[in-house]
Amino acid sequence: QVQFVESGGGLVQPGGSLRLSCVVSGTSFRVHGMGWYRQAPGKQRELVAVMTSSGTTDYEDSVKGRFTISRDNGKNTVYLQMNSLKPEDTAVYYCNRIVGGTPIDSWGQGTQVTVSS
Repeated sequence: QVQFVESGGGLVQPGGSLRLSCVVSGTSFRVHGMGWYRQAPGKQRELVAVMTSSGTTDYEDSVKGRFTISRDNGKNTVYLQMNSLKPEDTAVYYCNRIVGGTPIDSWGQGTQVTVSS
């Protein structure tokens, strides 16, 4: 069974930065595309960043230029560096494997990011 353990969230002021981590177990990590999703209160979960197994990245428009996804295949870990954070980035952040643009596994517990002064 594939499992995800997200960490690195917290409370940060607008303009601040956070680095999220997601450790993946139970799968051959390096062969899969990985994505970071977020879900704000009262909203649907949305994909914010994706990295293919070959390293190609893509981002949701509102985070382009501020967020960077990366991965360490040796550590089975995917990261999300978030800079210039805004209050609208407040959400629970999750990672998942992606096949054909769709998350394919059960969700982990996520990590809460709160951007507030």
